[in-house]
Amino acid sequence: MEKIAIIDLGSQLARLVIANVTDDGYFMVCDDMREQVKLSQDMEWDGFLKPNRVAHALKVLKMFRKLCDTNGVEKVFAYATSAVRRAKNQKGFLDEVAVTCGIKLKVLTEEEEAGLIYSGVINTMDIPKGLILDICGGSIQLVYYYRRNLLAQASLPFGAVTVAELFKDATIDTEEQMKNIQAYVKEHLDKIEWLKDVDPETQLVGVGGAFRNIGRMSRMLKRYPIDISHNYHMTMEDLSQVYEAFKNTEVDSNTRIRGLSSVRADIFPSALATISALLETVTFSEMAISDHGIRDGALFRTVIPTTAERPISDVLGFSLNSLVRQYNLNIPHAEHVYNIAMQLFKQLKVLHKLPRMYVKVLRVAAILHDAGECVDYNSHHIHSMYMIHQSDIYGISQREKLLAGFVAKGHHGNDLTIAEMMKYKDILHEEDYDAVRKLGVILKIAESFDRSKSGIITGISCDLLGDSVILKIESEADAGLEVRSAMSSCAEFKRAFKKNLEIL
Repeated sequence: MEKIAIIDLGSQLARLVIANVTDDGYFMVCDDMREQVKLSQDMEWDGFLKPNRVAHALKVLKMFRKLCDTNGVEKVFAYATSAVRRAKNQKGFLDEVAVTCGIKLKVLTEEEEAGLIYSGVINTMDIPKGLILDICGGSIQLVYYYRRNLLAQASLPFGAVTVAELFKDATIDTEEQMKNIQAYVKEHLDKIEWLKDVDPETQLVGVGGAFRNIGRMSRMLKRYPIDISHNYHMTMEDLSQVYEAFKNTEVDSNTRIRGLSSVRADIFPSALATISALLETVTFSEMAISDHGIRDGALFRTVIPTTAERPISDVLGFSLNSLVRQYNLNIPHAEHVYNIAMQLFKQLKVLHKLPRMYVKVLRVAAILHDAGECVDYNSHHIHSMYMIHQSDIYGISQREKLLAGFVAKGHHGNDLTIAEMMKYKDILHEEDYDAVRKLGVILKIAESFDRSKSGIITGISCDLLGDSVILKIESEADAGLEVRSAMSSCAEFKRAFKKNLEIL
């Protein structure tokens, strides 16, 4: 197993991520760090990175280098974006970083930066049609894609920091400042011809600190029960509520606003105004927030070079395969339980009547049902639920991830209660409660059919006869242990499906 690091030196923040890379092409993040650098501050006057900003950036990069060394990192891939790209003293800065920090920075072109952002989003989210907006400190990136194919991209030569400085005026209030910025950004967006052809059903995908803050404020306003940024979805009405709640607030570099990072407080108005300008230009169905951008795109392209040309086809599958390695699970057992569970799901469809969206839920629960064993075997189903809820699982919605955790808990007894799920009533749908009960029974039977972890049951068939379901198995050897284990689910099966279960 190899250990690598990705560094993203942005206009406002420097970010480091360290990951373990398996021999078969998966990676697991094991450490990360982010520090404020404000490299683009005061650059608008003459185009030079200022000495105090350079000194601070070097200090941060030295810390990153030390963290890499103590973690045994073998390769460091470091990238600089708009601030360094525009700097007139770029070469001197790059040389100083190489000499004092031992880090070779690659300055990304606008196209390369957009490409990494796209890779970070498309390989961690299942959104078929999207327009990615990344509001950086010194630039704005827009990427339009459809069916996982990149259609168009554009870059604006200013960002939240540079626009905030350009329109800084102590004589006007925040709302007036935001209106001025909005008009300025709108003028530039109108020059991007392909924006006029964006499909109205496209989702806006927000990347970066400004969107994370918008999501955090939205969740607080709605009292949303999960504080996770990635794949948090908002309606345009949710976004308007954040805008209305913020526009009359006076902010500066020392402002502290509940739900808003102090690092972003003084530049947040320009980010909100930029988003509003885009909403004037393009109609969106809703907005999703991605917690993955340049660093993650660089990780994917480094570990899986083919993603530079073609995104991962099965985002959820890749994510689950990474997690089973991270949690050191029995992979053949997990895959066999999943296969049996899917056979049961299909053959019992006439009884459970669940739509196809629950297939993802069952897949996650089946693959990760034993994840909690690394904490404690006796209560592993409880720990599995928690680990699914807290793991960064790509290609699945927050609702689906919640449900998968509950199904995983339900596979080992009937510990799950409606009251426990009611904590998330603002996320879950009414039909989810019955679905979790049925899927939990399916998963319990599927795990029982691999009780010996030898994969001897190769197929099943279900027949509905009156008040009973006759379940016949196909096996390569004596499956007495598996059948006996599965029979313990009969009472739960009857409660969930209103039928008796017989296994032959």
